[in-house]
Amino acid sequence: MRPSDNLHSQIVGWAKIILPLAALGLLSTLFLLARSPSSQFDIPFAEIAEIARDQRIISPQFSGLTDEGAIVTIAARSAQPDAVRPDTVQIDALTMRMENLDGSTLVVSATRGELDGRDRIARFMGLARLETSTGFEMETNGLIAELDTGVVTSDGLLEIRAPFGELTAGKVTFKMTQDQTGQQMLFTDGVRLIYRPQID
Repeated sequence: MRPSDNLHSQIVGWAKIILPLAALGLLSTLFLLARSPSSQFDIPFAEIAEIARDQRIISPQFSGLTDEGAIVTIAARSAQPDAVRPDTVQIDALTMRMENLDGSTLVVSATRGELDGRDRIARFMGLARLETSTGFEMETNGLIAELDTGVVTSDGLLEIRAPFGELTAGKVTFKMTQDQTGQQMLFTDGVRLIYRPQID
């Protein structure tokens, strides 16, 4: 595939770094993709499909910026193109780290997941864990992260450990505040709080 075929392949071709093909046919590959805030968060799906074909890519990593300027890094144990959906990559041990402009961080992990290039989202499947630098730890049955906007939404009921106690909620949404100065958490669908005051 020539870089001049289309704009996407030009961007991916510029960003691609390929490690040598191992003797047993496994690939050790590192993808690094950085972009300006005005461009899309691109993941080299076409390159993965072309290079890996029926093989797994070991230890892939993708990086980029959200529209608000947060740095997003996605890493995994292995990745493999979906046999039915060419724009989707199946992931083992998926981890996403988001570094926001206000200095806060958000880390999401799951044993499996997928990256959808057409919709530009990362799906964390099964038991997903989420931790924030502000002291919140959460577990839920699946999360969806929008790579362009940086919005993270749970798929269902979740349990939260907070600095001030424990919460349960039907849904949580992480997104930037309207003034773009920080990230806010919105708990909905039956919030229950057990407050545990700090005793000095």
